[in-house]
Amino acid sequence: MKDLFRILKYVKNYPGFVALNVLFNVLSVFFNLFSLSMIVPFLRLLFDKTNLVHQAPPFEFTTDSVVQNFNYIISKIIIQQGEINALMFISLMVVILFFLKNLSRYLAMFFLAPLRNGVIRDIRNDIYHRILILPLSYFNEKRKGDIMSRITNDVMNIEWSIMQSLEMMFREPLTIVVFLISLVIISPTLTVFVAVLLPVTGILIAQVGKSLRRTSAKSQVKLGVILSIIEETISGLRIIKGFNAIEITDNKFKDQNNQLTKIMIRLFRKRDLASPMSEFLSTLVLVVILWFGGQLVLSENASLEPTVFIFYVVIFSQLIVPAKAFTEAYYNIQKGVASAERIQEIIDADEVITEKPDAISKTDFNESIHYRDISFSYEQEFVLKNINLNIEKGKMIAIVGASGSGKSTLVDLLPRFYDCTKGEILIDGIPVKDLRIDHLRGLMGIVTQETILFNDTVFNNIAFGMEIANGDDVIAAAKIANAHEFIENMPQGYQTNIGDRGAKLSGGQRQRISIARAVLKNPPIMILDEATSALDTESERLVQDALFKLMKNRTSVVIAHRLSTIQNANEIIVLDKGEIVERGTHSELFDKKGVYRKLCDMQSFK
Repeated sequence: MKDLFRILKYVKNYPGFVALNVLFNVLSVFFNLFSLSMIVPFLRLLFDKTNLVHQAPPFEFTTDSVVQNFNYIISKIIIQQGEINALMFISLMVVILFFLKNLSRYLAMFFLAPLRNGVIRDIRNDIYHRILILPLSYFNEKRKGDIMSRITNDVMNIEWSIMQSLEMMFREPLTIVVFLISLVIISPTLTVFVAVLLPVTGILIAQVGKSLRRTSAKSQVKLGVILSIIEETISGLRIIKGFNAIEITDNKFKDQNNQLTKIMIRLFRKRDLASPMSEFLSTLVLVVILWFGGQLVLSENASLEPTVFIFYVVIFSQLIVPAKAFTEAYYNIQKGVASAERIQEIIDADEVITEKPDAISKTDFNESIHYRDISFSYEQEFVLKNINLNIEKGKMIAIVGASGSGKSTLVDLLPRFYDCTKGEILIDGIPVKDLRIDHLRGLMGIVTQETILFNDTVFNNIAFGMEIANGDDVIAAAKIANAHEFIENMPQGYQTNIGDRGAKLSGGQRQRISIARAVLKNPPIMILDEATSALDTESERLVQDALFKLMKNRTSVVIAHRLSTIQNANEIIVLDKGEIVERGTHSELFDKKGVYRKLCDMQSFK
């Protein structure tokens, strides 16, 4: 249950709403009790059992004093105006008290609404912020659909299961306690049975609640799997259709959906057991009270008068409603706790990439980048081993090698997408771990092979990451990237929405917008994951020309897939199984007839 309390810590951000909700819930409970207490004078008046009080008793803040003073008021009305008017007065008091009870009830819910929704907003904000700062390695191990499920379905489950039940968990126990105190005052002997039997019902309810929580956790996990399948299906629909895998994919989804349906059926059956079980147990206790209380009324030495016993039964019958509501709230919270645990897994995930409290500010690049004895492993096996590399300012360094040789990993260490397992990287002699992360990444522009664009306008995609973007600067960047012409021909020009991941654009157009984004940032260091390998000849020529403009007068680190594009690099680094096996210029390495020459021969490069 610790995860529940960690979720509830968000409530402390709304002390005013909490106080007002508590106040009006307390008033609601007491107005309810007082309205029910009107049954005693009402019954006494009907059965002519009213003991007239002719002299006003002294008022004190005690139950007996309040009852005696109320009896005096009723007696005065009966004596002066008659029993009919006294009955009218009691009826009017019932109406007023019930009105005040329901007004207080509404006001309690009125002030609960911003509290409930504010807490959910804060939870969702924290999860999203956590997603932004968690290392890339975290998402390599998790299904995207499962993470989406946590920030959407699990958060909504908390809203419906926990926050909706939060008030019940306070109001209903308060109602039960206040009513139980009233029962003790009315008849301590009779209340002993209540005190003995109610814990037994509580134990039975708790056992069902634990089972419900386990089933709920399974349902949330399975829902995450289904969302992952949907996300993968939408992303890979072209491949699914092209490989005639519609039926296979459909059957896979149906299988997982059937499993979720079975889990949800079990979940609903357990949840729906709460209400009838609690009502039956409460009724069982009520029958025992009627049997035992009836003996106290009918015995020769009656210790309980009939009107008071009826009042006692009415009060106890009112316990059934809050007990039933409390049971349902408890079950709902057990269901919500499973979601809270899944959310806390994200919030508690290790950041790994952390910034030192006294991190150094650095906004310029003056000398060199130095990889010193770098080794790196994702798990146990090292993917980079003893890398030593110096990149001087203004130089273009190309990194080549077979797939899986560690090229992308080597580059990802520079902006601290991952941290070195051994060794360190220095920029101008300062370890990157000592720099502010935002300043470190501010020194770099990144163009990847897989173009990342957002479902927004062309303008906003080029100006991405900039708080204030000048229109002329955006256009200038687009011209350098050879993108201005096709952008101008789009329906709304720079304000045209490009769709999900830039789906409305061709591959070459997406890459040129990505390059324009890097040009606008104007960083001193460029990281390029060869952006032309999947393009047609015309698009490749335009993109390549844009890349050359981009790298001009900048320090560039290029992951090369097409070796024909790096023959002008100042130095080519050849990786094999995580180690640097060759280094030099294109002509030096080609004449050496080693690993680089083999890579060239495989691409028919001469």
